[in-house]
Amino acid sequence: ARRVLVVDLDVHQGDGTAAILSEEPRAATFSMHAARAFPVRKQRSTVDVGLPNGTGDEEYLRLLREHLPPLLDEHRPDLVLYDAGVDCHGADAVRTFCRGHLSLTDAGLRKRDFFVMDECLSRGVPVATVIGGGYSTDMDELASRHAIHAEVAAALANCS
Repeated sequence: ARRVLVVDLDVHQGDGTAAILSEEPRAATFSMHAARAFPVRKQRSTVDVGLPNGTGDEEYLRLLREHLPPLLDEHRPDLVLYDAGVDCHGADAVRTFCRGHLSLTDAGLRKRDFFVMDECLSRGVPVATVIGGGYSTDMDELASRHAIHAEVAAALANCS
């Protein structure tokens, strides 16, 4: 790929990716995260959206719709790498040990993943997804949340 966009939707800022790619003109980074979550000193992504604790589905999805499409249109990536974090779920155990937390639901995660992938695919941009975050000790619950992005990808692939 000549141009890459990294979309990091984990509860924590994509600070490592932002730092590593900060001098790479062919890469853009987008992180939407809990503003109070680790790390305390944030790196500079191409676009950073720090969210207040407890941000739920409606506001999260509104901000995602506001920020992702213009970045896709401006950067025109050949490939999107998507970190589909699930530690932004309201029931995730991250809230027991982290200063920053979000409150997405399973339905919110599904809408988020559909939006990200559909926005990319509708522009002809392939998406590679990875699971991220998720600190639940209930492995069935955690696996179910992690499976959402794969289910959405499969549904989108069947629609093409």
